[in-house]
Amino acid sequence: MSHSTKVNECPKCSSTELGKGQHSGHSVMSPINKLGFGSIIEYIICTECGFIIEGYVKKPERFKDTY
Repeated sequence: MSHSTKVNECPKCSSTELGKGQHSGHSVMSPINKLGFGSIIEYIICTECGFIIEGYVKKPERFKDTY
């Protein structure tokens, strides 16, 4: 399941050359006040100018009941 919106071009430089990336190592988003594992943060990135267009967690269900 994809959690991203449909992005076709960079809002900063108008390039259509986009890619996906994620933090490496232990860089995960963790729930507040809830034990357990967090989720990897994935990004849609412009491969021309480097602008991060969108970021989202891969497993949003892990954050239920934390607000």
